[in-house]
Amino acid sequence: MKTEETKRRGVLGLLGLAGTAAAATSAQAFNIDGGRDGQPSRPETEAEKRKPRYRETEHVQAFYRTNRG
Repeated sequence: MKTEETKRRGVLGLLGLAGTAAAATSAQAFNIDGGRDGQPSRPETEAEKRKPRYRETEHVQAFYRTNRG
């Protein structure tokens, strides 16, 4: 007969295996170059390469104000 500790270890082991399987399955959906489901990734246009990516919005400014030392 299994003890309570042995049963818990078995359950935790199964949870670990299930988590690993879920991570491996979701990782398979992406290619190394960033494409999905066998489709190649779309290259950036020149306009997308030059557009500003960082915007100092109100909530970002509030964060900076509250965290200045």
